[in-house]
Amino acid sequence: MGPRVVCQVCNEAQSKYKCPSCRAPYCSVPCFKKHKENPCSLPVSSEEKPPTAGPELLVERPLLVEEPSQVLQRPQLEAIASSSEICSALKDENLQKLILSIDCSPDAEKRRGA
Repeated sequence: MGPRVVCQVCNEAQSKYKCPSCRAPYCSVPCFKKHKENPCSLPVSSEEKPPTAGPELLVERPLLVEEPSQVLQRPQLEAIASSSEICSALKDENLQKLILSIDCSPDAEKRRGA
């Protein structure tokens, strides 16, 4: 299980959700409403900060794989990260919203395995 993250609004309860705009963790609807009183946006864009494949990348959820052959190796991941076609596709706002909605959905783990 990943590290416990505290709600950035009340700083008391464990967060269960993330703001779809800025990814700030929050614990409840009242905290979300309070958070939304001030405009927010996604953190530094991918254009300003180059993608990295190093140890800086943190996984918030444990990754469980039933079939080890489905796990990509580092050279494969680096090839994907350096692909101009993939980088160009990921700039599409509709694709970003779709990925974010899947990642933030309550059944994200089920969708990841699909």
